Amino acid sequence: MLLAYILVLCSNIVVFANETGEQHNLGESLPIWSVLPFVGMLLSIAVFPLVKPEWWEHHMLKVVIFWSLVFLVPFGVVFGSEMLIFNILEIVLLDYLPFIILLFGLFVVAGGIILRGTLIGTPKVNIVLLLIGTILASWVGTTGASMLLIRPVIRANQWREKKTHIIVFFIFLVSNIGGCLTPVGDPPLFLGFLRGIPFFWTLKLAPMFLLNTVILLTVLYFIDHYYYKKELASGKSPRDVMDDGPKKPLRVEGLHNLIFMGMIIGAVILNGVLPNFAAFADQVTGEIHGVHIFEGVVVGYNSILQMVMILTAALLSMKTTKKIIRSDNCFTWVSIKEVATLFIGIFITMIPALALLKANGSSLGVTNPLEFFWATGALSSFLDNAPTYLVFLTTAGSLGMAKGLATAVGTVSVKVLMAISAGAVFMGANTYIGNAPNFMVRSIAEENKIVMPSFFGYMLWSLCFLIPLFLIDTLIFFR
Repeated sequence: MLLAYILVLCSNIVVFANETGEQHNLGESLPIWSVLPFVGMLLSIAVFPLVKPEWWEHHMLKVVIFWSLVFLVPFGVVFGSEMLIFNILEIVLLDYLPFIILLFGLFVVAGGIILRGTLIGTPKVNIVLLLIGTILASWVGTTGASMLLIRPVIRANQWREKKTHIIVFFIFLVSNIGGCLTPVGDPPLFLGFLRGIPFFWTLKLAPMFLLNTVILLTVLYFIDHYYYKKELASGKSPRDVMDDGPKKPLRVEGLHNLIFMGMIIGAVILNGVLPNFAAFADQVTGEIHGVHIFEGVVVGYNSILQMVMILTAALLSMKTTKKIIRSDNCFTWVSIKEVATLFIGIFITMIPALALLKANGSSLGVTNPLEFFWATGALSSFLDNAPTYLVFLTTAGSLGMAKGLATAVGTVSVKVLMAISAGAVFMGANTYIGNAPNFMVRSIAEENKIVMPSFFGYMLWSLCFLIPLFLIDTLIFFR
C-alpha cells in the first residue's frame, strides 16, 4: 500500500515538474498536496497519543521516520539525489540543529534552578507566578521563561486535583504572548531586528500585550478560583501532599545558572549581530562565511559560535549544579527527547509547506493590517512562525507603501508591521506545535502526572479563549 502511494505521488510530481520546468524552485514546482506528509505527521501527533498512548510512546520514532520517508522518497526520485541531500542538510543543519540545541541549552540550565520553600498554589499565587513568567518572556525568551517557571508552578499546585487549566494558560501567556516586547522574546521578532527594525520598536505592542495579559489572567483567576473553592469544600488541603511542619521561607538555589542563561541569550544575539562584520559575512553580497558542507549549504561561523556557546553553558550547568537540585526538580531527559524526536519529523515534512508559502506569499492578496494579522497568525499556528513572519514581512515590503518604517525588505506601515508581529507571536499559542516551548511545557507537565489535553483538545481551549481574544485585538488595533 505504501509503495503504491509513493509511486502515485512520484508520477504526479513528475508530471507537475515537467509542466513547470522549474525544478530548482520548490515553491513553484511542488503541488499543494505535497504537504500531505506534513498533515500526516500532525495527525499522528494528534491521534496516536489519544487512541494508542502506550504504542505511541514506544513507536514515536518509527512514525517520524515513516512520514519523513513518505516525503523524501518521491522527492528524491523526482528531483534527484543532489536536491534531496541539499534540502535535508539545509533543514537539519541550518534550522533544526540550532533550534534543538537552543531548546536543549535552556532546558538544562533552567533545570538547575529551584525555588524552595512553602509555595501553595492558590489562585492569587498562580496569577503572580504566571505574571512574572509573562514579563520575563520578553527578556529571556519564551522558551527561557517557560523552562524557568514551569517547575515552580507545577510544585506549587502539586496538591491541586484540577490543574490542567493552569498549564494551558501558562502556555498561552508565558510560552507565547509574553515574548512580544523585545526581539529576544521570540525568534520572528529577532528576524525583524536583523532586517532593520529598531530593537525597541516592538514596545509598540505593549498596549496589546497589556490587554491580552489582563484579560487572560482575569479569566484564569475566575476558573482557578472556582476549582480552588470546590477542592477546599471537598476537604482537600495542601497538607495532603506536602510535608508537615512550619511554613518554610522561599529561597532560590542554583542561581549561578543565571550566568549560563545569560551566555545562551548572548549567543543568540551574537549570532544575529556578527554577520555585520567582515570576518563573518561579505559586506557587499551578504554571503555568510562558514563551513561548506554541501553545494549551497554553509553553516556560518556565527551559527557555529552560537551552538558552541550554548552547549558550553549546558555542560557547565551540569558540572556545577548539585545533583540534589535536579533530582528535586524532577529533572529527566524524557521531555527533551520527545521534542527532539517529533520536531525532526515536523521540520523535514514541513519543507513543502514553507516552500509553497515562500513562493506564493505575495500572491495571497493580503494587503491590510487585519488580513496580515490573521494570515500570519493562522499559518504560524502550524508552521514555524519565524519563516512565516519573514514571508509576510517581505510581502508587506513589496507593496510599495509610501509611509511607514524603512526596513531591509522595503517600507512597511506601522499597523501592518504590528499585525505581522502580533500574529506570529500571539497565534503560536493556538496549537502545541505553534511555538517550541508549548510542546516542551506539555511534556514536562505530563511527566509530572498532570493530565494535559490532546492535540485537538488543546485547540478547543484556544478556540474558546484565544480566538475571541484575537477578535478583540482585531477590533481595537487592526480594524
